[in-house]
Amino acid sequence: MTTNEPAQEPRDPQDAPTERPLKVIVADDQAAVREPLAAVLDMSEDIDVVAVAADGTEVLAAVTATPVDVVLMDLRMPVMDGVEATRRLSEEHPRTAVVVLTTFADDDSILAALSAGARGYLTKNAGRQDIVRAIRTAAAGHSVLDQEVQNRLLATVRTRSTAAAQPLPADLTRREREVLTLIGQGLPNRAIAGKLFVSEATVKTHINNLFAKAGIQDRADAVRRAIAAGLA
Repeated sequence: MTTNEPAQEPRDPQDAPTERPLKVIVADDQAAVREPLAAVLDMSEDIDVVAVAADGTEVLAAVTATPVDVVLMDLRMPVMDGVEATRRLSEEHPRTAVVVLTTFADDDSILAALSAGARGYLTKNAGRQDIVRAIRTAAAGHSVLDQEVQNRLLATVRTRSTAAAQPLPADLTRREREVLTLIGQGLPNRAIAGKLFVSEATVKTHINNLFAKAGIQDRADAVRRAIAAGLA
């Protein structure tokens, strides 16, 4: 028997609810952002917001206390920022996916977050359905980037050939190469200082010398040069 009902288009699996509720943490230093966002996400039948956090240290404490599937992470937070928190989660809780939700879509922020292990990157222009889809996608082990971020990354990839054509100077010191390697991994100056057991002022001095010797324009350029040189 046939009917005149139009055939339904198959649904994108990422639009469909998961078999069990996904445990999610919303991290943002502004209560006016994180509380309403948590409430809106909790309305989804397959998302259970188990905690909110105002900084990276609260995120780590919450994940340690209650393992979660996804952390929706702001980048600019006090005490411990989103990049460092993402790196720590990648090292200590690799089963927890991070989706960045931030107002920043510059090269430095994108490269730092992705280098730290973020599985998704959205700007705060994203709608509720976009965020829900990103959470589901990240929990399933896949990556998701919004269009603005994709465009920035494509532009970065196009410039990598230029960076690859600029070999690093032979007179870089061992320490300057170490600093470039850590910049390529997305570490901020404070984290680099901790890794190398030196002061932030010393790190800034090494960076200034490194940039001058190698003709590096900014931190995003440093990341590209580190990748091209096989350091990151």
